[in-house]
Amino acid sequence: MRALRAGAVLTVFLTVTLLLIPLQWLFVTLALPARRTFPYAYHKFVARLFGIHIHVRGEPVRDQGVLLLANHTGWMDIVIFSAVMPLSFVAKSEVNSWPFFGTLARLQRTVFVARTRRSQTAQTRDGIRARLLAGDALVLFPEGTSSDGNNVLPFKSALLGAAEAEINGRHVLVQPVSTAYTGMHGIPMGRENRPMFAWYGDMELVPHLWGALKAGPLDVVMEFHPPLSLDAMDRKQLAKEAELTVRAGQMRALSGSG
Repeated sequence: MRALRAGAVLTVFLTVTLLLIPLQWLFVTLALPARRTFPYAYHKFVARLFGIHIHVRGEPVRDQGVLLLANHTGWMDIVIFSAVMPLSFVAKSEVNSWPFFGTLARLQRTVFVARTRRSQTAQTRDGIRARLLAGDALVLFPEGTSSDGNNVLPFKSALLGAAEAEINGRHVLVQPVSTAYTGMHGIPMGRENRPMFAWYGDMELVPHLWGALKAGPLDVVMEFHPPLSLDAMDRKQLAKEAELTVRAGQMRALSGSG
């Protein structure tokens, strides 16, 4: 029965996505306002289809450019974040060349980063800064990779210089966001079960997606923490403060407290 359910979900997902890709392409090509909001509506549908129940704590920064710093557990984070508010992502350049998923990333106006080329860091930082000044919300996963969902890896500060962009004389806001995969089928999830949903290491994407769909409904706690700013600290201090905040938020969620 689980395989039948997963097959039905995957069929609906692929059918709807392929039908909607040309529409989002049109929105992006013509620079229409819907290029920001349409992926939000689409991912809300996908979250419901996949059985992802998102429990939001705190308030996201809205109506201005904001850089969201979050821990990264895998491909489901894309659906989870995009189903909560209109936003785009900062992702490694390899994603751009992935079949199908690279197309979806481009249509959501992802900023691609060549992590192995330090010479392009300044160029990427300036691209992120321009998007923030244009009022976009961008998600950056400063761990630089995904984890098993049971802990938060150290945050890197390389791209946080983008938050030096100023709006009305003040630096743009940087908001830490913690995510925790907390339950399966409405039952609290143990750490040993999290890799069924966490995509990390050398896991292959398609088999993992299939396994996650067969595993069933997922509960996720997402907490938006008070925003930070380079007005009050340098980028390394900001990265450390955000890391500690996100780690504490994840631990509260995983332990069922707070």
